[in-house]
Amino acid sequence: MFATPAFAQAAGGSATISTFSSFVPLILIFGIMYFIMIRPQQKKLKDHKAMIEGLRRGDTIVTQGGIIGKVSKVKEDGEIEVEIADGVKVRVLRSTISQVLSKTEPAA
Repeated sequence: MFATPAFAQAAGGSATISTFSSFVPLILIFGIMYFIMIRPQQKKLKDHKAMIEGLRRGDTIVTQGGIIGKVSKVKEDGEIEVEIADGVKVRVLRSTISQVLSKTEPAA
């Protein structure tokens, strides 16, 4: 009574092709999002981890808070000691280091 003839007609034999073709745009969107957002973020995280693991005594660093200092002691428990002025040393978590300005050469 309320159904129009267009809605009342049968879908035909192409139901399986129609179902697959409806998932193709979703798969494409996920693929594009992976290459635009997820992959670069993972690469950046990997580079940051390598930078933090490569810290040595004498490196000049910048923390996320904007403090610039020189690494005076590298501890094993995820902390480093940074000298921000003559005789002023602070303990900083390794994960809060955002940039290494100058690296020291390894001792031979």
